[in-house]
Amino acid sequence: QVQLVESGGGLVQAGGSLRLSCAASGRTASNYGMGWFRQAPGKEREFVAAILWNSSNAPYADSVKDRFTISRDNAKNTIYLQMNSLKPEDTAVYYCAAGRWLAKNENEYPYWGQGTQVTVSS
Repeated sequence: QVQLVESGGGLVQAGGSLRLSCAASGRTASNYGMGWFRQAPGKEREFVAAILWNSSNAPYADSVKDRFTISRDNAKNTIYLQMNSLKPEDTAVYYCAAGRWLAKNENEYPYWGQGTQVTVSS
């Protein structure tokens, strides 16, 4: 069982930055890969980035490459999503998930956080 709690969402102007956090807990948390997904109103949930607890290999969606950075703090059992140069199209609910290592399909992530809202104004 894995429990995930996101935080750090909010309202930011275009071009600004925001850092999301996801605290993971549970005995088997370290056995899963971690990912960030997002879902805009009326749209499907899409992959953003993924990371492992013991590797620096981190795939990103093309739409966020060179702007977003996923990272981890193993001591705090927490992953982060640093979002720079934010655009209005980045507006969405952002979800932290635990599942298959470096998977990009949401169906391969059985555990999800509650989501945190990110709104980017023009």
